[in-house]
Amino acid sequence: MIYHTLNNGVKIPALGFGVFQVPDPAVCEKAVSDAIAAGYRLIDTAAAYMNEEAVGRSIAKCGVAREELFITTKLWVQDMSYEKAKDAINTSLKNLGLDYIDLYIIHQPMGDYYGAYRAMEEAYRAGKLKAIGVSNFYPHILTDFCETVDIIPAVNQIEIHPFFAQTKALEVMKEYGVQPEAWGPFAEGKHSIFTHPVLTKIGEKYGKSAAQVALRWNIQRGVVVIPKSTHVERIKANIDVFDFELTPADMAEINALDLGHSEIVDHTDPAFVKMIHSLKIHG
Repeated sequence: MIYHTLNNGVKIPALGFGVFQVPDPAVCEKAVSDAIAAGYRLIDTAAAYMNEEAVGRSIAKCGVAREELFITTKLWVQDMSYEKAKDAINTSLKNLGLDYIDLYIIHQPMGDYYGAYRAMEEAYRAGKLKAIGVSNFYPHILTDFCETVDIIPAVNQIEIHPFFAQTKALEVMKEYGVQPEAWGPFAEGKHSIFTHPVLTKIGEKYGKSAAQVALRWNIQRGVVVIPKSTHVERIKANIDVFDFELTPADMAEINALDLGHSEIVDHTDPAFVKMIHSLKIHG
């Protein structure tokens, strides 16, 4: 496993396991257990995924030392204020059964996320959170944020895959020392990514699948990836990407697939913003 050193000195694995859209507790618990057994040490969940408790049960019984694990969860929009964020952090700690969270992230730049981040800064200084970060902060939002807050975010988790390379976003993150992390590294299956001719052809040279090539492309760009699967063979395959290296020509060919925009979600769409605010995860 390759590790990156965050801007506060904390080390994060270059590849982790995501549990987005795995709401069934039993399925989630088994998937996380399978992932840890396969060698994953970074597990990425969120309050809004409604599976923190299942992740916590897997952690409790995995037999791996706590300090070897890197657990990420996220603050939902409903709790985006100073006071609510303080409660939400404690709730996530309880749900996960942990004394500290390795990385705690603002899930969406909506609501009073500046107030929420102040609560996160306090929890970070108190040792409850080992690192704090953001998600879905596009370049102009991240720039304003970094120019305003006391503690520069350690991570910005955004959509990054061969069809949405986010080159500008990576440049801004590098300027501020923010580690990029990719959600949706498989483009949520769009563009037939698992059988895409360019990725498949490149993979054949190394005995790797199109999916493994897509992950390796991001890893070689310095991006942390968090693929998700509930199938044990795919879980094992997704972490098996550290024994080959794409050439500059391979990278250029994959870079050429970039469409320059998302086909998964439009964060600038007012209807999307309203929908996010309408999603309640409690009470």
